[in-house]
Amino acid sequence: MNAVELASKLAGGKRVAGVLYLDENTGKLTFKAYNRQTKQREKDRLVKKLPWGWVKESIERIKVYGSFPKEVGTLRAIGLLEDHTREAKKTLADWEVIEFV
Repeated sequence: MNAVELASKLAGGKRVAGVLYLDENTGKLTFKAYNRQTKQREKDRLVKKLPWGWVKESIERIKVYGSFPKEVGTLRAIGLLEDHTREAKKTLADWEVIEFV
């Protein structure tokens, strides 16, 4: 950021994050603004909503999420987890056929 931009931002009442230091070569007081740009990433695409979670696709990964209430108990949660995994597998197989055919 050059000095004119910095001065205009400061005069406008804005804050500028950065570092203030003495330049070794020139011996002058120098300000270097941080480059704080937000990263723009693509949102995950929902493949299918499952009864206890979802299956999503990102650029690099296939994501499966499942969350079961504690009220169902451990044995029932294990059974639900198996059903959830089976449904996620079936969804991915169907999605592969639909997506790439």
